[in-house]
Amino acid sequence: MATPGQWLAGARPRTLANALVPVLVGTGTAFGLGGADWWRALLALAVALLLQIGVNYANDYSDGVRGTDDERVGPMRLVGSRAATPGQVLFAALACMAAAAVAGLVLVLLTQAWWVLPVGATAIAAAWFYTGGERPYGYRALGELSVFVFFGIVPVVGTAFVQTESLSWTALAASVPVGLLSCSMLVVNNLRDVVTDGPAGKRTLAVVLGAERTRRLYAGALIGGFVVAAALVPVRPWAALALLSAPLAIGPIRTVLSGATGPALIGVLQATGKLQLAFGVLFAVGLALT
Repeated sequence: MATPGQWLAGARPRTLANALVPVLVGTGTAFGLGGADWWRALLALAVALLLQIGVNYANDYSDGVRGTDDERVGPMRLVGSRAATPGQVLFAALACMAAAAVAGLVLVLLTQAWWVLPVGATAIAAAWFYTGGERPYGYRALGELSVFVFFGIVPVVGTAFVQTESLSWTALAASVPVGLLSCSMLVVNNLRDVVTDGPAGKRTLAVVLGAERTRRLYAGALIGGFVVAAALVPVRPWAALALLSAPLAIGPIRTVLSGATGPALIGVLQATGKLQLAFGVLFAVGLALT
């Protein structure tokens, strides 16, 4: 039976920046527009965190029962390591997604914006079918696109909307660098596993592109995030604060482009998470001050 520490490791806490940063940036946007509501922001954060943990457990379950995780370089997996049964991990995944749905429903009731319901349902479905079901799209090189949408555009725009109750071009523009940095996390994760994913039948974008092109994609996603943030400066001058995190990108980019493989990329993943968090905090503050 898995210990609490193993369940925590299975939740992959280092990936939670993917959930936190979009809510921070969306809330910063709402604050800058004069409509921040901290209770609604906390509910949005609960939705994001629960979905992130839920998708981590769902991936653990789906990859584990397929045998994809039998030979793994990265963090431990509950099913693959036999620390927990598939049924236990499946229950944890569904419980997190159900709790996220409840928190999301509260936001819908508060805003009376019923069109948010199908958006939320699509996000939950995307979380499950990334590696779940008979034809998981994460095995068909669509993972990065999904991350850009559901860890960039949807949570940033959605967080700003539930607080201001209006759609904002600023939130949409701000969601682009957030989505790109979230994509960079998945890109380097899939680059690390490219040697084992292919033979296991997991056709990620890294498998399709090959290692060298994936390395360039990683660098491009990070650089692109800063370029878009810089493009916002003429209309939101304090957004320039996000550029202060740029030095944190140098080391990971250099390591990836130098040809690092396997365990060496675990450090890159951690460094990318720190960069993502620093960028998100500074960007959110900048948008709030504008």
